[in-house]
Amino acid sequence: MARRRREFWTAICCLAPSAVVITAFHLWPLLYAAWVSLHDWGIKQGPLVGLANYREALGSAKWWQSLGVTGWYVLGTVPATLLLAYLIAELLNRPLRGRSFYRVLFFTPYIVSPVAAAAVWRGLFSRVSLPVNHWLVAHGWQINESGIWLIEPRGLFQWIAEAHGASVPSWAHGPSLALCCIMVVAIWTNLGFATVVLLGGLSQIPTEVLEAARLDGATGWRLRRQIIWPLLSPVLFFLLIVFVIRAFQAFSQIYVLTGQNDLLGTTSTATYYIWQEAFQSGGKGPGFGSAVAYLLFVMVLALTWLQFAVLGRRVHYGSGE
Repeated sequence: MARRRREFWTAICCLAPSAVVITAFHLWPLLYAAWVSLHDWGIKQGPLVGLANYREALGSAKWWQSLGVTGWYVLGTVPATLLLAYLIAELLNRPLRGRSFYRVLFFTPYIVSPVAAAAVWRGLFSRVSLPVNHWLVAHGWQINESGIWLIEPRGLFQWIAEAHGASVPSWAHGPSLALCCIMVVAIWTNLGFATVVLLGGLSQIPTEVLEAARLDGATGWRLRRQIIWPLLSPVLFFLLIVFVIRAFQAFSQIYVLTGQNDLLGTTSTATYYIWQEAFQSGGKGPGFGSAVAYLLFVMVLALTWLQFAVLGRRVHYGSGE
């Protein structure tokens, strides 16, 4: 009994520092934000308004527009990142001269400061002298000469249709060209992390399993679909969950790249909208921003649960089930 008591208090002492940090920097801000969302909060605490901020947020057209922009952002970054990362990881998993150098090269963008990287990309996207811009103009594509890409609110599909003398309805304009630029930066940033994780997953697949599959005639597409991808599914599922959540939280790169230009709301994701309403002049204050943040939290939580419910059962953990 004395030994169990000693082990119990030892465990408490080991867990206490982490528990204090989690409580101070995660749980307490979460609860405090809930309290703020129930008030008409300005510079200081205002009157209690209950769920009025939530009702106002749900009736806000800008909030729903920001969710649409966020949806385009998720669809444009997550699948592309996973696909490119898998292709690169498969190449780097083969015998290749300088393989370690290429691994470090692809991982480097992930450890670079997002703000610094976004500032460099902003300069690249804003230069009129880029060869790609000259090529597009020479082939009849209309580009905004003052800022080229990052202040262009036209939709991608709208832009393509106009270049060919056609038109598309407003609901089919697609993500704005400015948002597409942001997607490119996000893919470039996250590609290294996804590649390293997938490379680790590929290296853990037993060579005996692959050799046995090849002896049975499984090669190319069949080998990947029936052997590699099922064994790699836990890693792919993990990356899917992480990148979807990360896409919903995107802010710093959007802030630096757009320079706070509204662009008709075409680059205002959910988190950017929260920042505009909570802290920018003309916004509705921290109370409304906290309410919108909680709505986003519930949506991300529900989406994550849905991914586990629908895709989690397809993940093969090698348990022999």
